[in-house]
Amino acid sequence: MPRFAANLSLLFTEVPFLDRFAAAAACGFKGCEIQFPYLADANDVGDKAAMAGLKVAMFNAPPGDWAKGERGLAAVPGRQDEFRESLDLAIHYADFLDCDQIHIMAGVVPEEQWEEAFDVYLENLAYACDELAGEKLKVCIEPINPGDMPGYFLTRPDDALTVLDQLERKNLFILYDLYHAQITQGGITDFLEGNLDRIAHIQVAGVPGRNEPDALSELNYPYIYNLLDASGYKGWVGCEYKPRGKTETGLKWAREWLEK
Repeated sequence: MPRFAANLSLLFTEVPFLDRFAAAAACGFKGCEIQFPYLADANDVGDKAAMAGLKVAMFNAPPGDWAKGERGLAAVPGRQDEFRESLDLAIHYADFLDCDQIHIMAGVVPEEQWEEAFDVYLENLAYACDELAGEKLKVCIEPINPGDMPGYFLTRPDDALTVLDQLERKNLFILYDLYHAQITQGGITDFLEGNLDRIAHIQVAGVPGRNEPDALSELNYPYIYNLLDASGYKGWVGCEYKPRGKTETGLKWAREWLEK
């Protein structure tokens, strides 16, 4: 059975952030993911997760100045020193949250800088992989569709495979978000079957609205979950979607899976 992790940045927003761990556990979740845990003290976040019995499966490295439109630093030319410094904070949180994998966001880059940005991206990811390997942490990269994040440097799953091939780091993996992948590339089951050993984390949301991954989505999620089971997928499935209404009401799709 797939292991589902509640995204506590998008789900259970009816309650304050530190109360969402208990709310997710009460609904049957055994794991969680957090986009940016840095708004709360690392010790407090780790304590809340432990008290709720939730495994923190994934969080993002610091993205730069989100309010100014920054969406990561890894591929942004001229920000290499800042990127490397940000990894120290990510490692600090990973320790307190008992999390073993971190998503490194590529960032928004003007198209005319993409050639330079690719070299910067490889350089920064290589550094991150080497640094995090010493902490026994996995590095994940996620292709994000440009409709949701205009100008984002990494948009297609096949491009993420190219990065993995270029760097050949044993702790570098893909965060495969099925919502983004369906919009940019499609071929979801083929990609899963061909690359499951290179995928450390999966995220789900309904397509095209990024709401609950239920029968209103164009993706047949029950089929995909059964495929993951049959293929021996051991990672987490992060529920990173925007509820149409109250989070708990929208979890009807998940009950048969959370109760197994």
